[in-house]
Amino acid sequence: MKRKFSDRANWRRILRKSYTCLSLDGDDFRGLVTFYRIHELREPLWKEYNGKRLCLADKGFLWMQHFPRGEHFVVTTMFDDKGKVVQWYIDICKTQGLTDQKVPWFDDMYLDIVVLPSGEVFLLDEDELEDAVQAGEVTVREAEMAKKTAGRLLSLIRNGRFRYFTLSLKHRKSLAERVSGKELS
Repeated sequence: MKRKFSDRANWRRILRKSYTCLSLDGDDFRGLVTFYRIHELREPLWKEYNGKRLCLADKGFLWMQHFPRGEHFVVTTMFDDKGKVVQWYIDICKTQGLTDQKVPWFDDMYLDIVVLPSGEVFLLDEDELEDAVQAGEVTVREAEMAKKTAGRLLSLIRNGRFRYFTLSLKHRKSLAERVSGKELS
């Protein structure tokens, strides 16, 4: 199991970035929201889904992460340099936490869900989860929790009830004023 940090301090592709973390305790969301703005990078990051090639990271892109309190997932919304959503990436995780430096982290459970603005949905890395169980890195019980969480989220997505699609757009707009240096504009 790999621990992932929201500030991506070791991401060698990135040469210059700005990063902010906010704690929210509202009616529509309780947890942490991070903003990772890419200012300079060595080369763009591309990914292919069903033969369609997407740029996920480039100059001016913003990655916003929602760490919902008490949940076994983290949602990353990737915005391009014009503020349009490129994709929503949902990491299924065992647990979430905060470093002494107030950087959110999560223990990745391998399963991921990608949702494109077109409505296409992909469940990724089921094989990696099974490999981790076989290698003893993840227990059968933990794997069942990951599959159950992914199943619940896929059902919410299919039924149009996954609120992070609209929440990410709302938070990008409403929290811009709270983030110092106007890095989101």
